[in-house]
Amino acid sequence: MKKLCFIFLFITITSSSQEIALVKYAGGGDWYANPTSLPNLIKYCNATIHTTLNSKPATVEPSSPNLFSYPFLHMTGHGNVIFSPNDVTNLKKYLQSGGFLHIDDNYGLNQYIRKEIKKIFPNDDLVEIPSSHAIFQKPFVFANGLPKIHEHDGKRPQAFGIFIKNRLVLLYTYECDLGDGWEDPEVNNDPIEVREKALKMGANIINYIFNN
Repeated sequence: MKKLCFIFLFITITSSSQEIALVKYAGGGDWYANPTSLPNLIKYCNATIHTTLNSKPATVEPSSPNLFSYPFLHMTGHGNVIFSPNDVTNLKKYLQSGGFLHIDDNYGLNQYIRKEIKKIFPNDDLVEIPSSHAIFQKPFVFANGLPKIHEHDGKRPQAFGIFIKNRLVLLYTYECDLGDGWEDPEVNNDPIEVREKALKMGANIINYIFNN
């Protein structure tokens, strides 16, 4: 199964038009939050770091065999998340086979998502990713690590990860609201420098998965 998954991912990554996907999860949380964020990130990456991403992201459920067609999965929301046993099995195989999952807490997700991540990796803890990690170094330098996009509880932004053989496979961005910064300007009325910071960090994530 792993070998087959690698083939799917290789085909996706090396094709002329690569596709990324939004995770549609169960539990009642708003998985569909920030509808303009991924399209805007795609547009930015294609223009600045010369990716060839399909302009429209796909939507995929965690238990779907189509999961293995996407080298990058994005997940966000404010509320409850429940991964079924099939979701857990499929997500673990996907991540072990070279896939990448970015979970962005859109404020309110934290209390739910941590226990679901633990279902996938019961023997691994989320670890904070240092600012020296490659994901903060190129193509744009974030000397202090994850940037702060929106303020909620006065906490510092943190990037947590799960690593497999020294490769980051799951990125959890917390107290940051990165996806909000990717949205259309009129959605949150963020200053241009804040949106640019968010998009640059997003480009670093995309760059990492295609080069590691």
